[in-house]
Amino acid sequence: MKILFSLFLLSCFVSSCHSDRAYYENAICIENINIIDPLDGLTKNQTLIIQNGKIRQISHSMLLNISKKNTIIDGSGKYLIPGLWDAHIHFAYIEALAPSMFDLFLLNGITSVRDTGGDINFVKIWKDKSIQNPTTTPRVMIAGPLLDGYPNVYDGSDPGHPPLSIGLRSLDNVQQKIEELSESGVDLLKAYEMLSPEQFKKVMQIAQQKKLKVTGHVPLSMDVISASNAGLNSMEHLRNLELSCASNADELLSIRRNMLEAGKNTKGALLRTHIHNAQRAIAIQNFDEEKANQVLDVLAKNNTWQIPTLTLATGREFKHFSQPGWDQSFDLLPAQIAQNWRLAIQEFQESPTLPFWSTQAQWMVDMVGRIHEKDIPIMAGTDTPIFFLTPGLSLHQELFSLVKAGLSPLDALKSATYNPAIYFDMQDELGRIKENYWADLVILEDNPLQDIRNSQKITHVIKQGALIDREKIIKQLGKS
Repeated sequence: MKILFSLFLLSCFVSSCHSDRAYYENAICIENINIIDPLDGLTKNQTLIIQNGKIRQISHSMLLNISKKNTIIDGSGKYLIPGLWDAHIHFAYIEALAPSMFDLFLLNGITSVRDTGGDINFVKIWKDKSIQNPTTTPRVMIAGPLLDGYPNVYDGSDPGHPPLSIGLRSLDNVQQKIEELSESGVDLLKAYEMLSPEQFKKVMQIAQQKKLKVTGHVPLSMDVISASNAGLNSMEHLRNLELSCASNADELLSIRRNMLEAGKNTKGALLRTHIHNAQRAIAIQNFDEEKANQVLDVLAKNNTWQIPTLTLATGREFKHFSQPGWDQSFDLLPAQIAQNWRLAIQEFQESPTLPFWSTQAQWMVDMVGRIHEKDIPIMAGTDTPIFFLTPGLSLHQELFSLVKAGLSPLDALKSATYNPAIYFDMQDELGRIKENYWADLVILEDNPLQDIRNSQKITHVIKQGALIDREKIIKQLGKS
């Protein structure tokens, strides 16, 4: 009998039924939690051991004997998801807001962000801070300035177009700028709309040599198929996709090139707006199913990722800022920014509504559904803080928008967890709830698979194994 009892104890130890308290020293233990992994789905009543920043063990709650000397979180009835990404943000869009953005992200369970455009010296401040403080700040990936042609769009000429870009006049400029950015430690590059086809292809060529991914907007001088075939790794906002899905796409391209040539002495933002206003509605009116399928098939074949920023793209029609609680989120912004946003929203609400906004919004929603059906990878991003998109909260609205477009709640969560990890070749260490993965985690009060809006019902956030004090963050932000 004693032999059988000893074998039983040994079996428990080997199968992770540990009672050795030293093993769990300085650990965070989440007991009886329902895990939602973006690939495996829902697994109920699990206990996690988090130690030295990583998930060290996951077992059924009945199989573990947890020492009370550790930090123990009762997860009974709650749900655990990986830390979220916002894969399209701009620290430099409103520089006065940037110091608050880390806290706003963490408060909302965003443990990683991808900055897609800003002065390298400014955005690198936040990347460096993230590297120096991995348990108290989100992980930050940066692209540096938008690589634009000339005239460049974001040239600092007005508040809506701060100096986020570099206007490149030649192929030598392209080479020089990418060399500088590579030496500065960017994680990717971003190509923009005023690049010539020759400049765009040069960006792709050098990026491949440097092993840097390139995201961006399809240049107005090109079509989507050509840009994807040239090596564009991902597209933001589905920008200019509609122009390539029209039955008269070739004619529209020829007209755009003439407009670009004629407007080369115009400000970049005005020229781009002029071209968009002249062609977007026509393109959507002439949407061609066969042409669209040809374009999407190329995107799928080339694995050209999509970051739809659907909440932003449909914002004028669906008015995310009218959602319950959105105005309340402004109370956590610096006071002057909150005041400016509230006044701007009031002016926007009082301005005339354009019929095309509804048409374009529905086209965007439908297209995201088509993209998902084609298995083209999607990442969740928001473009915060543009258009009153409160950092952090905006990502949850984006998840809701993606579900409305046809993604399942699990696929929407995947777009903000595992997919960004794949994009940055981190899928073996981040984006899932697995042993030996970084412990970037969010505990929710209710099941987001039943209603994706439950992603906002956050009780705890863990960044690289450290509990975030959400109450402290709220108090600090409220004083700003």
